[in-house]
Amino acid sequence: MEYFKIITLKNGKECTLRNGVKQDGQASLDNFIRVHGQTDFLLTYPDEITFTVGEQEDFLQKKTDNDNEAEILAVVDGQIVGTAGIEKVGKHEKLSHRCDFGVSVDKEFWGLGIGSALLDACIECAKKAGYKQMELEVVAENDRAVKMYEKAGFVEYGRNPRDFLSRYSGYQELVYMRLELD
Repeated sequence: MEYFKIITLKNGKECTLRNGVKQDGQASLDNFIRVHGQTDFLLTYPDEITFTVGEQEDFLQKKTDNDNEAEILAVVDGQIVGTAGIEKVGKHEKLSHRCDFGVSVDKEFWGLGIGSALLDACIECAKKAGYKQMELEVVAENDRAVKMYEKAGFVEYGRNPRDFLSRYSGYQELVYMRLELD
């Protein structure tokens, strides 16, 4: 799905929100590895990331060419500093109204409004794709993210106190949240 918007960040800089394309493969992969090493709130560790630049290029291009999925990049001064995406929950008809959402932002750019802007972009894309519900999981200790999701209208529908087993902090509770789009 194609997307394009320019926003002004809290620090006055411009940030371009746009769909990723094949040419973004290396920079997107570099960003992915970097941000996954900056926080313990994401699913994977940098050393678990095994896909190649070519696979990342294909992933980005497939999302752009898809009518009901998206991968949005946040670009500041030519550098990818955040990503977010939506993808269908499953292939079956009974799941066709639901999409998953995920977001990450480079720690250097936290607090500037990029996460909220990426969230808004994905909500817009999900509505355009015809989804009726967006879903996400968030580490309960990630207060800033939980508050951002609640502000956007997401509601909690469950928790798993032993969902992640962190190398650093032991078990992490995940909060399951959803947003009705209709």
